[in-house]
Amino acid sequence: MNHSTRASGLVRHRMAAGATAALLGVAVAVGSGLGSPAAAADGATLTGIVLGVGADQSQRIVNWYSSADTAQKVQLAPTAAVVDGAFPADAVTVDAVGAANTSTTGFNRHATLTSLRENVAYSYRVGAEGNWSPAYAFKTQDFEGDYDFLFFGDPQIGSSGDRLKDQAGWEDTLKVATAANPDAELLVSGGDHVESANDEGQWTSFLAPDQLRQVPLVATIGNHDVGGKSYEQHHFTPNTDRTAPYYDNGNPAGTKSGGDYWFVYKDVLFIDINSNSYKVPVGGGNVGDEAHVSYITDVVNKHGGEAKWKVLVYHHSIYSPASHATDSDNKDRREHFTTAFSNLGIDMVLQGHDHSYSRSYAIKNGQKADPAEQPGAAEVTPGPGGVIYVTANSASGSKYYDIKTPDATGTGIRGNGPDPLNPGSYWYNSVQNQEHVRSYVKVQVKADKLVLENLRSGTCAAPNASVEGGSWCNNTTAAQPVGSIVDKVTVHPYQGDGQSIQVNVPNPAPGEFGWTIDGYNGLVNLGVAQERNGAFFQANGKINPILVSDSRRSLAPWSISASVGDFRDGDKSFSGSYLGWTPYVLDAGAGAQANAQVLSGFQDQGQGLSVSRGLSWADQGHPRGSAKIGADLDLQIPDSVAKGSYRATLTITALSS
Repeated sequence: MNHSTRASGLVRHRMAAGATAALLGVAVAVGSGLGSPAAAADGATLTGIVLGVGADQSQRIVNWYSSADTAQKVQLAPTAAVVDGAFPADAVTVDAVGAANTSTTGFNRHATLTSLRENVAYSYRVGAEGNWSPAYAFKTQDFEGDYDFLFFGDPQIGSSGDRLKDQAGWEDTLKVATAANPDAELLVSGGDHVESANDEGQWTSFLAPDQLRQVPLVATIGNHDVGGKSYEQHHFTPNTDRTAPYYDNGNPAGTKSGGDYWFVYKDVLFIDINSNSYKVPVGGGNVGDEAHVSYITDVVNKHGGEAKWKVLVYHHSIYSPASHATDSDNKDRREHFTTAFSNLGIDMVLQGHDHSYSRSYAIKNGQKADPAEQPGAAEVTPGPGGVIYVTANSASGSKYYDIKTPDATGTGIRGNGPDPLNPGSYWYNSVQNQEHVRSYVKVQVKADKLVLENLRSGTCAAPNASVEGGSWCNNTTAAQPVGSIVDKVTVHPYQGDGQSIQVNVPNPAPGEFGWTIDGYNGLVNLGVAQERNGAFFQANGKINPILVSDSRRSLAPWSISASVGDFRDGDKSFSGSYLGWTPYVLDAGAGAQANAQVLSGFQDQGQGLSVSRGLSWADQGHPRGSAKIGADLDLQIPDSVAKGSYRATLTITALSS
């Protein structure tokens, strides 16, 4: 008798931890997909698909428009399981919710994908059975540790007067940025996605880049987005408060859009607010900036401990260098926001609105935190209460604002006077830049620092709608090519009077469960059967011992079983049911326990080892280690069996969760 596995030629048999059923040579069928069954084909036209950020790194929110008010879903599966465009039977489906559009015809839909696993490429599509959209893909990465995100200022599609040229610049910036940073995990918007809030042609152009279906977008509402419902219809955001204080106070009833929201992505707490709502109306009340401060305070108090860094995002830049630098509403926001942000330990504020680039000094309570901080410093330690404010330039090239000259209003909290260390710039800005060239901001999030870079995504050449329309441009392509750095700074956290100690703990090795024949895997020769009482033949022996090892951290249960086929010699045979055994544990370990004796079918008229029988097993929670398992074999066969030299194959099967 010889041993074999169902996977011929294997000497060592391993199973990684975490498999639901790991079998050697045994096929297993996995159950049906999760969620409700897909609806019947509905013929709806599906447009405007965009992948949004979820509440954390294990979630994504998919948004889209539908021409019909029908039941629709998102279908999700690992990309590796999608073959020739066909999603597997066990693909996850998530029901969508939504409502009728108010800014245009049709309906909006969104669905939240949860429980995503790290380091997995996923494919998804929206719609219903018989009417699915094309499939799109995204990839999750490690749920702990360093990562990069990209920040984009005011695409404002349509503001140049040529929507398609604006679209071309926006598409090119996303193409350049994601090609240069293929592992970037978030695309963060500074607002003003479109020129006219309810112009769906402009929204179509904004949503045209496929990167918006591949990398989650953190959408921010700008003043050009807030005048209607299209922003909300295209962007459903997590943890959002859409009550009145977080809407624009000046818009007519029924056209307000926005809200404040937050999420935690790895080591960053992001808080995104609707800065269009800032005025305190006649009669007072907790609205506008006062409400935003209360919201941010509440979120930081509840969730600030979940992250190492706190980043605010909103549209209206309060320390910008161009056309909006002297706006009274931005001066109001300086008074309302800056001390609160310092007290709350905000690290960085990302803004748009002014279509130019700037990086502030570390600002504490509305003043320069360290008067000695030098312009353009490459290394900054803001100190307690120090906040870095960043304004992003146009990501599409649709519109640029020129930098303005400081005035005589001084360096007070509302002042726009010159920097004593660099009189051509405003007192609050370490770096100011305007070349009439598209750019984007890259932020590297690390355990011990934030690294911020402003990078060119274009040159004076097309696509650059503003320059194509006649505005100036002073970029020198040879010295300032696409991808070159405008500004770079490393922001170090303030550690106080003590020292912070950090250690990164990786995921433990999952370990493995495996078995092998211990030693020589030769023929188990039962010798010559002996006649017993003139009634039957009997032969005895031992299996070659099996060595089981289990180093898995899951300590999942396992079992080893076996079955034998018929014994054959040419055209002669007898049933394997006549073979029985008595298992035992030779060397204890890995929680191994021996299964019960199985009698020869000759004794009890049973099936013996002709059906699968247990050899050894261990419970959930058993210790890690190894064990050696054996069994005494007992073959009893009728004396009617013809003379011969018979062999059978013992097939060994291992199972483990």
